[in-house]
This record gives sequence, structure tokens and C-alpha cells, in this order.
Amino acid sequence: MQAPRTIEGVNLLALRSHNSARVLDLLRTAGADGISRLELAERTALTPQAVSKITARLRADGLATEAGRRASTGGKPRTVLRLVPEAGHAVGVHLDRDELRAVRVDLTGTVVAERRRAVDLGEGAEVVVETLAREVKGLIGDGPADGELGMGIALPGPLDHAHGVLHRVTGFPEWEGFPLRDALERRLGVPVVVDKDTNAAALGLAVAGEAGSFAYLHVGTGLGAGLVIGGTVHRGTRTGAGEFGHQVVQLDGPPCGCGNRGCVEALCLDAVARGDLTGAAWVLGVGAGNLVALLDVDLVLLGGRTVTAAPEEFVRGVAAVLGDRARRAGEEAVPVRVASGGVASGGVAEGAAQLVLGPVFGRTDG
Repeated sequence: MQAPRTIEGVNLLALRSHNSARVLDLLRTAGADGISRLELAERTALTPQAVSKITARLRADGLATEAGRRASTGGKPRTVLRLVPEAGHAVGVHLDRDELRAVRVDLTGTVVAERRRAVDLGEGAEVVVETLAREVKGLIGDGPADGELGMGIALPGPLDHAHGVLHRVTGFPEWEGFPLRDALERRLGVPVVVDKDTNAAALGLAVAGEAGSFAYLHVGTGLGAGLVIGGTVHRGTRTGAGEFGHQVVQLDGPPCGCGNRGCVEALCLDAVARGDLTGAAWVLGVGAGNLVALLDVDLVLLGGRTVTAAPEEFVRGVAAVLGDRARRAGEEAVPVRVASGGVASGGVAEGAAQLVLGPVFGRTDG
């Protein structure tokens, strides 16, 4: 698999070392209250001299600033430092089959600007990419501004995350093989990272504090999963993990856009179209049960516009299936709940922005 590319911009030569990224991440998590150099040294196991050099460089590049003084247990008060959120920005885009949502976030992940419009993937890659580029330029301007880190874009899979190339998007075969990353980088002049919508959502949840191993199940115009194992997004060797919707659960079931019959996605969305949300939740639960049995995750999170429209129905239905399976196996049921932090109601774009921000703060799953 191709090694991740270095993201440039916002004077990121200042972040040329892993230790710099670790310090910057601690500044981020400390928030407005800040953190002292001594605390940074203790939490990173770096020498005070090394921390002083790193923080001096971060301050010179405008990424850190003083946040006042804090009383010390002995000697003079300690100066505390904080992150400068507006020193850098990233764009996150959720490109769904029928809608585009783009956000611009600062270094803390806070949304500072947003654009949304209807799209149709059926219009073809070139048309949609031109539309997307116009919307993004509306957020960042016609040229890359100082501090613009790049763009993360999330859309239905399967796709090649490492190379930014799409595979066959279910229902839209004309997108197969399209080099989305390269096409967008040519138009926008900033680095671009491409990933599945479910992976971006799962990453956003993990960054926001969702711990352990969990599966995020997204039900919208399609159905997929984002997997976080041991705190890291699991994409698989070929970056194709999480094609949850295309597991066959009924051999003689209805045809699916992927070419198989009886897929979880086809059965679930067919039930939704009929207005049978109880049946849709049951099918989703069957698929979730297979996933839990295979990966032994700690938690199942639900999201997407279909779930948002009837969250209690879906949580109740999926939990019932998982509970029945757990009782038969003499095990404790895996908890089920709606994803927090806005993901359930459209926070995929914010997660996509974390694909860019992650490496800046030393996270390797961006």
C-alpha cells in the first residue's frame, strides 16, 4: 500500500517531527485554559529543553501562543500555552448520492463555514467534480490561502483510500476507476484525502472521544459501516473494509445494485421504502449481529438520515436482535445507541476534515 503523503501548508515545516505533533496535540486537548511547558514535558517524556525548542518554533509559526500564568507549587508562576485554532483550516466534504455538504473547520475541528447543495452522482464524475470544486472554492477562495491544510472528502464506497481512486459506487458504475483525488487536487491546488463516508464518520467519533472498539452503521441512501478497532479506523489491506451493506443474508432475496441478491442494504432499504421501519431495523440488526460475532466490538453506533428520522425505532430493533443472539450464547449484549456529536444528523463532513487534521496532530489513521 502506498505510504501516506505529507500534508503541506500552514508553515508545517514546523511540524517536521513526531514530537512536535505530540506537543501540538496536547495544546489542542488542553483547550483555552492551556498547558505549561513543564506539563508538556511530563506528558510527553521529553526534556524541558526539547519542549522549549518545540514550543518556541510553534509560537514563531503562529500555531501556539501564551494563555496567561498559572500558580506554581514553588518558584515563579508558570506560563501556559494554548493552540491558536485559526492558524490553520481544513475542508471536509460529504459527497452523497444526492447531496453535497462541505465544511471549513479550524485546528480544533470547529466549523467556521458551511455550504450545502443537491447533486446527482448520475450526472457523471466530471460534472459533479466541477460542482464540488466550485462549492469548495466558495469556502476557501479561488486560491490556497495561508493556513489551508487541504481537503478530506468522504463518499460511498468501495474505493481505494491510499490512492484516492473510486471503485464501483453501487448504482453508479460510471464512477468506477475515477481518480477523484488527483482530479480535485488539480482544480483546487490543495492536498486531498479520499475515504468512505462511514470511515470518516467513525474517525470523527473516535477523535471526539468515543473509545475502544466500535462499529458505526450508517443508513442513508446506502448502507455501510465504519470500524474502529483499538482506537484506530480499520480499513483493511486494500482499504476495502466496512462494506457492511453487501453481506448476503437471504440467498433468494431481491437483487442488489452490487450484483448479488439478498444483501443487507437491498433488504433494509426496500423495507424503508415500504414504510416498514420495524422490518428495516430487524434486517439492520441481523447484519449487526454478524458483525459483532465476527469482530467482537464493544459498541454499535447508528447514524445517517434514515436513522435520524426514527432513532428510537432503529435502536430498539437492532438492540433486540443483538440481545436475542447474546442470550442464546450466554453472553452480555453489546450496547446499541445513536452516534453522538452530530454524526447521526450529518457530521460526516466534519469527520472528513479530520482526515486532513489527523496527521498534523500525530494521529496515523487520518
